Amino acid sequence: MRTSRLWATIALTSLLPGTAAATNGYLSHGYGTINAGMAGAGTALSQDSIAAATNPAGMAFVGSRIDGGLEVFSPRRKYTVEGGAPSTPQTFYLAPGTVSSENEAFFIPHFGYNRALGNGHSLGLSIFANGGMNTEYSGDNGGTYGGGKTGVNLEQVFIAPTWSWEFSDGQALGISPLIAYQRFKAEGLRNFSGFSSNPNALTDNGTDDAWGYGIQIGWQGQVTETLRAGASWRTILEMEEFDQYEGLFAEQGDFDIPQMFNAGIAWSGIQDHWLLLDVQHIRYSDINSVGNPMMPNLMQARLGDDEGAGFGWDDMTIVKLGWQWQQDQAQTWRAGVSYGEQPIPDEEVLFNILAPGVQEWHFTGGFTHRFSESLEMSGMAFYSPRKTVRGDNPMGPGQEIELSMTQVGASFSVGYQF
Repeated sequence: MRTSRLWATIALTSLLPGTAAATNGYLSHGYGTINAGMAGAGTALSQDSIAAATNPAGMAFVGSRIDGGLEVFSPRRKYTVEGGAPSTPQTFYLAPGTVSSENEAFFIPHFGYNRALGNGHSLGLSIFANGGMNTEYSGDNGGTYGGGKTGVNLEQVFIAPTWSWEFSDGQALGISPLIAYQRFKAEGLRNFSGFSSNPNALTDNGTDDAWGYGIQIGWQGQVTETLRAGASWRTILEMEEFDQYEGLFAEQGDFDIPQMFNAGIAWSGIQDHWLLLDVQHIRYSDINSVGNPMMPNLMQARLGDDEGAGFGWDDMTIVKLGWQWQQDQAQTWRAGVSYGEQPIPDEEVLFNILAPGVQEWHFTGGFTHRFSESLEMSGMAFYSPRKTVRGDNPMGPGQEIELSMTQVGASFSVGYQF
């Protein structure tokens, strides 16, 4: 059992990006090149074998195919500190100035396989990076929190074996028993040791990893001749604790992955065009290590305790609009836009220097070119404009902190139908 787990970990590590990265909080704005090219809209219209990431039921409509692709992702994040008096006792002031995070290019792979079995049944497998976060600030002038080089690295990958069933003409159900793997490291937090339940498991302990599981279920179907609809729900993914960081994350290193809801429609009332509308809801507040506020929790419980301080993230609701045009048998074009109010309250900026998931708008475009009945290539690019969140340092009266990030990215994939 230990040997098989070791080999599984090695295999998954080879699929993990240099760091997982994402845009709606710390979850991706879309899964797979085709879906991401329409800003993540696609709960009601599935077109490749990565579809299970959005709606497992959609695998019933993609046929027998295999897909593989790679995204190049570039986040530019920084923070600015103004004001404060670092010599004041019993406070936690940061050095004034602007500091940018290092590492601005990451590679994110995805893979999918689906096989139609007959009688409406299909079996598939989707492997994709769920999300994550990376920051790396230099140790100049003592580092961000006075502990030298500072930052975090969170990477997550899902394995989604999927059974889907078109139980009547144009109506399908799907279920994916999800297996999740994540890894994490933190640096430069030693000056929070006095607030930790276990200072030896707070920071600078290298990379820890964890496995977990959950379920995603979905429905997709034809409502009228020109209208499709779909819905899916993913449970909380129950993850093993990060033992090497049990003095940082609430509930002794617990870092479960939040539940998520998707609902959408797709309309084809204009010849050769699809118009898509999706709504996605992510329940970050259900996860104590993410949703617990920093204050007053930091003064009432230690980091790592059940009610220990977290990042104070709110839930997110994202609206996604997508457009697809079938120019001819060989060429398809796509575009999309999405908006979701970012999850970080103004009063939570101090800790979220580590995880500045502040993006709100995403603008996307994409295409698919079919070389033959079997072979196609798809591309996607996106831009998420600069967003800032500014608030007071809750442990440094008179000091203000501003978080800022801009993101761009592009993805290419190849699909083969058989």
